[in-house]
Amino acid sequence: MKKIHIVAIIMLLLGGIALVMSSQNLSTYSTFELASKSGAKSKIVGQLSLTDPISYDPEKDPNNFSFYLIDQSGVKKKVILNEPKPRDFERSEQIVVTGKMSNQHDFLASEVLLKCPSKYKDEELALRAQEG
Repeated sequence: MKKIHIVAIIMLLLGGIALVMSSQNLSTYSTFELASKSGAKSKIVGQLSLTDPISYDPEKDPNNFSFYLIDQSGVKKKVILNEPKPRDFERSEQIVVTGKMSNQHDFLASEVLLKCPSKYKDEELALRAQEG
Protein backbone atom coordinates (compact mmCIF):
# COMPACT_ATOMS: atom_id res chain seq x y z
CA MET A 1 0.00 0.00 0.00
CA LYS A 2 1.10 3.47 -0.73
CA LYS A 3 1.52 6.04 2.03
CA ILE A 4 -1.32 8.15 0.61
CA HIS A 5 -3.73 5.19 0.95
CA ILE A 6 -2.73 4.66 4.58
CA VAL A 7 -3.19 8.36 5.32
CA ALA A 8 -6.60 8.34 3.57
CA ILE A 9 -7.78 5.31 5.60
CA ILE A 10 -6.65 6.93 8.86
CA MET A 11 -8.44 10.17 7.93
CA LEU A 12 -11.66 8.25 7.14
CA LEU A 13 -11.46 6.40 10.46
CA LEU A 14 -10.90 9.64 12.39
CA GLY A 15 -13.79 11.28 10.54
CA GLY A 16 -16.07 8.36 11.40
CA ILE A 17 -15.09 8.53 15.06
CA ALA A 18 -15.71 12.29 15.14
CA LEU A 19 -19.13 11.80 13.53
CA VAL A 20 -20.16 9.17 16.08
CA MET A 21 -19.00 11.31 19.00
CA SER A 22 -20.76 14.45 17.74
CA SER A 23 -24.02 12.57 17.12
CA GLN A 24 -24.30 11.93 20.85
CA ASN A 25 -24.85 15.68 21.37
CA LEU A 26 -27.61 15.85 18.74
CA SER A 27 -30.42 14.70 20.96
CA THR A 28 -34.05 15.70 20.63
CA TYR A 29 -35.87 17.55 23.37
CA SER A 30 -37.36 15.44 26.11
CA THR A 31 -39.87 15.95 28.91
CA PHE A 32 -39.45 15.62 32.67
CA GLU A 33 -41.39 12.34 32.58
CA LEU A 34 -39.13 10.77 29.95
CA ALA A 35 -36.02 12.09 31.70
CA SER A 36 -37.04 10.50 35.00
CA LYS A 37 -37.79 7.17 33.31
CA SER A 38 -34.53 7.04 31.36
CA GLY A 39 -32.21 8.36 34.06
CA ALA A 40 -29.92 9.57 31.27
CA LYS A 41 -28.76 13.07 30.45
CA SER A 42 -31.63 14.92 28.74
CA LYS A 43 -32.43 18.24 27.12
CA ILE A 44 -35.74 19.74 28.17
CA VAL A 45 -37.30 22.84 26.66
CA GLY A 46 -39.90 24.81 28.55
CA GLN A 47 -40.99 28.09 30.03
CA LEU A 48 -40.21 29.70 33.35
CA SER A 49 -42.98 29.32 35.92
CA LEU A 50 -43.80 32.87 36.95
CA THR A 51 -45.90 31.74 39.94
CA ASP A 52 -43.06 29.90 41.69
CA PRO A 53 -39.99 31.39 43.39
CA ILE A 54 -36.60 31.88 41.78
CA SER A 55 -33.90 31.17 44.34
CA TYR A 56 -30.56 32.93 43.98
CA ASP A 57 -28.52 34.64 46.70
CA PRO A 58 -25.06 35.55 45.35
CA GLU A 59 -23.83 36.68 48.77
CA LYS A 60 -24.68 33.34 50.38
CA ASP A 61 -23.72 31.02 47.50
CA PRO A 62 -23.10 32.48 44.02
CA ASN A 63 -23.10 28.99 42.45
CA ASN A 64 -26.55 27.90 43.60
CA PHE A 65 -29.49 28.90 41.44
CA SER A 66 -32.91 27.25 41.23
CA PHE A 67 -36.19 27.91 39.49
CA TYR A 68 -39.30 26.09 38.29
CA LEU A 69 -39.70 25.09 34.65
CA ILE A 70 -42.84 23.97 32.84
CA ASP A 71 -41.96 21.51 30.06
CA GLN A 72 -43.80 21.07 26.75
CA SER A 73 -46.20 18.53 28.27
CA GLY A 74 -47.19 20.95 31.06
CA VAL A 75 -45.27 19.24 33.89
CA LYS A 76 -43.59 21.61 36.36
CA LYS A 77 -40.35 20.69 38.14
CA LYS A 78 -37.70 22.46 40.16
CA VAL A 79 -34.44 22.95 38.24
CA ILE A 80 -31.20 23.31 40.16
CA LEU A 81 -28.12 24.81 38.50
CA ASN A 82 -24.78 24.91 40.32
CA GLU A 83 -23.69 28.02 38.47
CA PRO A 84 -24.54 31.72 38.72
CA LYS A 85 -27.91 32.93 37.48
CA PRO A 86 -27.79 33.71 33.74
CA ARG A 87 -28.13 37.34 32.72
CA ASP A 88 -31.65 38.48 31.71
CA PHE A 89 -33.04 35.15 32.94
CA GLU A 90 -36.51 36.50 33.74
CA ARG A 91 -36.89 37.96 30.23
CA SER A 92 -36.43 34.61 28.46
CA GLU A 93 -39.19 33.28 26.21
CA GLN A 94 -37.97 29.69 26.35
CA ILE A 95 -35.41 27.86 28.44
CA VAL A 96 -33.48 24.74 27.44
CA VAL A 97 -31.94 22.80 30.33
CA THR A 98 -29.49 19.93 29.94
CA GLY A 99 -28.98 17.53 32.84
CA LYS A 100 -30.49 14.62 34.78
CA MET A 101 -33.31 14.01 37.22
CA SER A 102 -32.21 13.67 40.85
CA ASN A 103 -33.47 11.24 43.46
CA GLN A 104 -35.50 14.05 45.05
CA HIS A 105 -37.45 14.53 41.76
CA ASP A 106 -35.65 17.79 40.97
CA PHE A 107 -33.81 18.32 37.69
CA LEU A 108 -30.06 18.88 38.15
CA ALA A 109 -29.00 21.05 35.22
CA SER A 110 -25.46 21.16 33.93
CA GLU A 111 -26.30 23.76 31.29
CA VAL A 112 -29.04 26.36 30.74
CA LEU A 113 -29.68 28.08 27.41
CA LEU A 114 -32.07 31.02 27.11
CA LYS A 115 -34.11 32.16 24.16
CA CYS A 116 -34.66 35.83 24.85
CA PRO A 117 -37.09 38.08 23.02
CA SER A 118 -35.62 39.54 19.89
CA LYS A 119 -34.63 43.17 20.04
CA TYR A 120 -35.87 43.40 16.46
CA LYS A 121 -39.38 42.11 17.26
CA ASP A 122 -40.92 45.60 17.51
CA GLU A 123 -39.34 46.59 14.19
CA GLU A 124 -40.65 43.40 12.56
CA LEU A 125 -44.19 44.07 13.81
CA ALA A 126 -44.03 47.65 12.52
CA LEU A 127 -42.92 46.45 9.06
CA ARG A 128 -45.73 43.89 8.92
CA ALA A 129 -48.25 46.58 9.85
CA GLN A 130 -46.97 48.79 7.00
CA GLU A 131 -47.26 45.92 4.52
CA GLY A 132 -50.84 45.09 5.47
